[in-house]
Amino acid sequence: MIGAKIVTPDEADLRLDRWFKRHFPEVGHGRLQKLLRTGQVRVDGKRAKTGHRLAPGESVRIPPLDAPRSAAPSPRKTKDYTLTEADRDFVQSLVIYKDDELIAINKPAGLAVQGGTNTHRHLDGLLDGLKYDAEERPRLVHRLDKDTSGVMVLARNRLTAARMGESFRRSETRKLYWAATVGTPELSQGRINVPLGKMPGRAGERVGVDEANGKRAVTLYHMMDQSAGRLAWIAFMPLTGRTHQLRAHAMVLKTPILGDGKYAGADAFLTGIEIPRQLHLHARRLVTPHPSGRGMLCLDAALPPHMVKTWSEFGWYEPQDEAEVDPFPEDL
Repeated sequence: MIGAKIVTPDEADLRLDRWFKRHFPEVGHGRLQKLLRTGQVRVDGKRAKTGHRLAPGESVRIPPLDAPRSAAPSPRKTKDYTLTEADRDFVQSLVIYKDDELIAINKPAGLAVQGGTNTHRHLDGLLDGLKYDAEERPRLVHRLDKDTSGVMVLARNRLTAARMGESFRRSETRKLYWAATVGTPELSQGRINVPLGKMPGRAGERVGVDEANGKRAVTLYHMMDQSAGRLAWIAFMPLTGRTHQLRAHAMVLKTPILGDGKYAGADAFLTGIEIPRQLHLHARRLVTPHPSGRGMLCLDAALPPHMVKTWSEFGWYEPQDEAEVDPFPEDL
């Protein structure tokens, strides 16, 4: 059965072959070239090459990807993930909002959004558990890092996915993150306007400051509280959507996100105190135009258990006034 996937805002400018490997790692480069050459894979209905740079909202046509019948079965072929009742209960327990157009969940830390090498259980593989009474399974319209928790929005049909993708692309969606950082920034609030580019190395996908060739990356920050200069509670608002933007911009402030060993190594952890060693980054609030045109939708996600424990350890308390949750002015 032929289908399609909508390119999400965080996948902007990704090469088609790399996008395909993210979504369908079992399809080799040679086979993808053949699918493109024969017009079976198309972008917005048009033929494309492996080097085509994708734009948010574009639709990638996906043909049946079953192995040809004449091909011998591969002994290394990964079995399709089978959704269990426990999986269904789990993924439905994450739902914080649902209507006819979309579903919002509070993604737990440690759950990957999509599959990859050695990642067999992921949100994309659990989406059949969120179909409810709809004919289609929900569609991903944006992503969070595996170790980042918080609000994620899923479109319940193709039209909603396209509309939400456009909303993300136009920066009409407002995203607020909370983080604990090691150390406190020199200024209690400000704007980080530092271009980011991919960093070479064996530590996996990482980005860093690249003044010459990096892409524009802008983040607002506001220190909500701090503890004797050792640890800070910072609200971040990304105005652009680069990969690992907040993690890299926290390094620009010289205040790595607590638990972010990938970017800061040992400097991402405190000594002499028992606190969780997980990444302390949470997508706390997302405000977006409702795809049906029914005004704005404000979605809040409670902190994950490991961050609740840290907040309690340092005596930090969430604002009682909902307006204080988001410290940034509306007229940005």
